[in-house]
Amino acid sequence: MQLVEIEPDGRHRQLTSLPGKCSGRYMVGRRAVVVEHDTDGNERAQLSLLDLDQPQYRTPAGLGELTPLVHDPAYIHSLVDVQPGRVVYSTNRRNGVDFDVVVHDLSDGAEQVVYDAGGYVAGVHVDGDTAAVTLYSSMPASTQVLLARDRKITELTAADDHAWHTSAHVVPGTGSVIMSSNHGRDFRSVVRVDGPGEWTPLVESDEHDLAVLPSPDASRLLIVRHADGSDELAIHGPDGAWITDVGLPGRGVATAVWSPDSAVLAVGLNTPTSPGDIFLVDGVDGRVRTLVDGTEQMGPELKQQLTEPVSVRIPTRDGEAIPCFMYTPPAASGLEGSVVVNIHGGPEAEAQRLFSPVNQAMAAAGHIVLVPNVRGSTGYGKRWYSLDDVRLRLESVRDLVDIRAWVPEVGGDPDRVALYGGSYGGYMVLAGLAMHPGLWAAGAELVGMSSLVTFLENTSDYRRAMREREYGSLEHDHEFLVQASPLTYLHAMDTPLFVIHGANDPRVPLSESEQIKEALDAKGVPCVLRVYQDEGHGLAKRANRLDAYPAALEFLAEHLRR
Repeated sequence: MQLVEIEPDGRHRQLTSLPGKCSGRYMVGRRAVVVEHDTDGNERAQLSLLDLDQPQYRTPAGLGELTPLVHDPAYIHSLVDVQPGRVVYSTNRRNGVDFDVVVHDLSDGAEQVVYDAGGYVAGVHVDGDTAAVTLYSSMPASTQVLLARDRKITELTAADDHAWHTSAHVVPGTGSVIMSSNHGRDFRSVVRVDGPGEWTPLVESDEHDLAVLPSPDASRLLIVRHADGSDELAIHGPDGAWITDVGLPGRGVATAVWSPDSAVLAVGLNTPTSPGDIFLVDGVDGRVRTLVDGTEQMGPELKQQLTEPVSVRIPTRDGEAIPCFMYTPPAASGLEGSVVVNIHGGPEAEAQRLFSPVNQAMAAAGHIVLVPNVRGSTGYGKRWYSLDDVRLRLESVRDLVDIRAWVPEVGGDPDRVALYGGSYGGYMVLAGLAMHPGLWAAGAELVGMSSLVTFLENTSDYRRAMREREYGSLEHDHEFLVQASPLTYLHAMDTPLFVIHGANDPRVPLSESEQIKEALDAKGVPCVLRVYQDEGHGLAKRANRLDAYPAALEFLAEHLRR
C-alpha cells in the first residue's frame, strides 16, 4: 500500500514508492505529508516528512527522499493526528511496553508529553492541551477513557467497566467528550460525557452498534450504524437530532474524515465487490458525489465473477445462532459441494462485508465459502462477544463443528469441508483440526497460534497484557491455556495443513508455525510451511501474496475435489 494524492476531479498520482506499506496525513497549510512506515512488517512505525513542493518529488518518493521526523527503529511511533504546527503521536519508547502520547512542534522539534500514565493506547483525540485517551483495560473486550489535561488525569470511565468505549473526541474548547459506548447496554450508543458519571445519551439503538465522528467544530455528528457487517451513515446535530441520511450506493464498511471547515466528508466504502470507492459527502444535506470508483482497474470478466455474500444464521448445539456470510460459486466447477470456512482474526473483531480477494477466489474456484462470526465476535452485541471469554474459549471452537453439521442445508458435503483463517482465525483452524479430528478435509492458516502458552511467552511485551485479558494469564490460567492449545491434542491431529508466516511477526512469533510444522512432520501428516522473510503479521506485499495465496488455494482444491 502506497500513498496516492487525489485531485477534486478524480485525477490521482502516486506519492510514495516505499518497500513496505505506509499511511499518512497532510500537514496543515503546507504542501507536505507526514508519512508513517515500518520495516518489513515489524510494526515499529516511524514518522517522516514528504515535501510535495520539491521538484524531485514529482515522481514517487522512496525512503531516501523522506525527511526523518520521529525515528527510533527500536520502538513504535504511531501517527495520531496532524494539527496546525504540530504532530500528535503515540509511542512505547519510554519502556517498550506502555504507550505515551506526545505532541511534536514542527517549528522547533520541541516535544510535549500529554499522557504517560501507562497502558496500551487504543485511541487518542487531542484538542489544544486536552487529550481524550482510550486504553485497553484489564477486562475482556473493554476499554477505558481518560481525560488528560495539564498533567492531570480524570477517569471518565471506570477501569473495571466491562464495556467498549470508542470514537472518543474532545468537544472543542471544553473538557467534554463525545464517544460511542455500550456501558450498561448490549449495543454501543453515542453519548456526551461532561465528567465522571455525567453522561447524556445523544443517539441510541437497541439492535445495532453506533459509532460517531464529530466535525472539527462539533456542529455536526456523523453517526455510523453498524448492521450485520456493514455501515449505514447519517448526519446528526450536536444534540443528536437527526438531520439527514447519507445514501451510499452499496453495503460495506465505511471510513470517513471531515474537512477542516466541517463542510464536507470524504468517505471510503469497501464492499465485497469493490476494494474501495471514495465519495465526497456534503456535510449539510448529505449529497454524495463519487470521486473514485474502486473497480475502475477491473476488467468486465473479473467483475462478472465477483459475488455478493448472503447473510445466514447457523443453529448451534445450545440454541444460539451464528451470524455468517455465504459466498456461492458463480459457475459450475469440479468442486461442487466443497466448503471452505474462513474464520476471522481478533478474537475481538468480526467478519464484515469487505472486499476479500481470497473469499472471491475461493468462490470462483467452485467452493461454497462460509465466513462466520462465531461466538466471541464483535458487531452483534456485548452478550455475543462475551461468550468466549477466557474459560469459554473452546465454545467458539465447538461452533465450527456446528457449522460443519449445517453445510448440507446449502448443498455442501460435510466430508469435504476445509478450515481457513489468519491470526486468531489461524488458531481456530488449528484448534478445530486438533480438538475435533476426523471432521475436516484440509486446513490452511496464516500466522496462527499453535500454543497459547508459548504464544503468550514469546509475543511482544507491549501486547502480552492485552492478550492475557482475553485468553487468560500465564500466572493464573496456565492449566487452562494448555487445555486450549492445539499442540496439546497433536496426537489426534491428522488433517493436511498449509501454513503461511512472516519472519518479522511481532504479534504471533514465527516459532508458533515452526513448532506445528515440526510436530506434524514427525507424525507424517502433510504440512506445508511458507515463510516470508520481509513480512510481519500477515502479507502486505503484492509479490508475496501472489506467491502464497494461489498456492494455498490450490492446496485446498487438491484436498476438496471429489
